[in-house]
Amino acid sequence: MTRTFSYKLREWLASEQPKTIANLESVFVGKSFAVAFLILMSIPALPLPTGGLSHLTEIITLLLATELLFGQQTPWLPKRWRNLSLGKVMEKKALPTFTRLIAWFERFSKPRLHHLLKRRVSLRLMGVVIILFTLGAFLAPPFSGLDTLPALGVVLIALSLLLEDIVILLLGLASGLAGIALEISLGSVLFHFLR
Repeated sequence: MTRTFSYKLREWLASEQPKTIANLESVFVGKSFAVAFLILMSIPALPLPTGGLSHLTEIITLLLATELLFGQQTPWLPKRWRNLSLGKVMEKKALPTFTRLIAWFERFSKPRLHHLLKRRVSLRLMGVVIILFTLGAFLAPPFSGLDTLPALGVVLIALSLLLEDIVILLLGLASGLAGIALEISLGSVLFHFLR
């Protein structure tokens, strides 16, 4: 029986292993970028108060997406960041929620045009898109909830890489673009109101 990604993630969460990015990469070798994006952006993708933790995860995501853009094969982070604990909010709330979401996607997902998702040029383009969506989440006004859709776009793009399904990639692009469009439109309304 093939163990699904959600099963492996659930198993990792229940294990005694330290919940760090370094440990996560050692468990999910070969899918390190996608797993890192999924984990890091799951915090701002949930409409939960994070006390600024989402900005830290967005900065790390920007660094990793820049590496992907420049063709890096495996993620590089400073040793201190790699060994930071993901934290209780991530371990007990965000990841279990996303594990259920991933399991739902796994039931309906199948490899569709997966060869396109593995090409270097595709991965570099995804790096650009992830940078844009992460910046959209980062620049959203605090406590507005406007960071949720762009962050969810990154999560879905990461999930499309893990499940090798271009349909999920399209859902991620739609979510991220809708979130940025919402931010811009509400920002312009606020600007005209204040003027």
